[in-house]
Amino acid sequence: MTEEIDVEARADEELLSRLDNGVLWLTINRAAAGNAIPYYVRDRLIRWFRDAHSDLAVRAIVLTAAGEKHFCTGADLTIRPPAPPQPDGVPERVVGTGIDMMRRGFQTLMQAIQDCEKPVIVALNGTAAGGGSMFTLAADLVIAAENARLIQVFVRRGLVPDGGVAYLLPRIVGMHKAKELIFFGDDLSAADMEKLGIANKVVPADQLMAATKEWAERLAQGPTKAIGWSKKLLHDASELDRRGLLEEEAMLVELNTGTHDGSEGMNSFRERRPTEFTGW
Repeated sequence: MTEEIDVEARADEELLSRLDNGVLWLTINRAAAGNAIPYYVRDRLIRWFRDAHSDLAVRAIVLTAAGEKHFCTGADLTIRPPAPPQPDGVPERVVGTGIDMMRRGFQTLMQAIQDCEKPVIVALNGTAAGGGSMFTLAADLVIAAENARLIQVFVRRGLVPDGGVAYLLPRIVGMHKAKELIFFGDDLSAADMEKLGIANKVVPADQLMAATKEWAERLAQGPTKAIGWSKKLLHDASELDRRGLLEEEAMLVELNTGTHDGSEGMNSFRERRPTEFTGW
């Protein structure tokens, strides 16, 4: 068996997936390792989010994890990808290699989540630490179990935040609070996450999956294109100037009028009947 086939098999075991009622459920299945993700699980997640962007069968995505203690504690650095063949004389450390690893790693994963047209819900079943906190910050909606925690653990290890955390966190909680959380690295409870706007709601642990299913299936029954383009507008609002955003808004509104669901919404209103959105 080749290494590539073995990696694919391990990814199948350590990242579970199922499609149910238009909802793609992704579960990190490495509870014994704190649900830290090795490179092959990271790459599989990138593939899922990119593929889901244009997959008409997927209308919402849920990301969660096995167990009740950890959601994700970041990258599993004990498992390294196989090194490609190198020319003779190459030193052990080549300038720029680390930058390339960052770009292809959690930075790419963060952008795959943010750029995915489909709404992404994180069902936060436990602790999200370090790079693992990126999922919570990058998601569109977060439902947290009462025992969940968020830890910007980088400072405790003498590290600089990665995975786009420094981009995402101040946009949610404000700059001063983001600095507090990153400089001190203190635990943030589920209740505090809700107060700061990181979590949309907090529920008892035994109700987490039911609450997530309710929201995910509501999203999956909605006008998928309109939701996706609304997501894009909201993300771009903090980066474009007023004129640029209004130009993008006009373009997306125009595009939406050509969708089936755009017509269905107006027709059902005029005909005084329930909407039947298809996702296209």
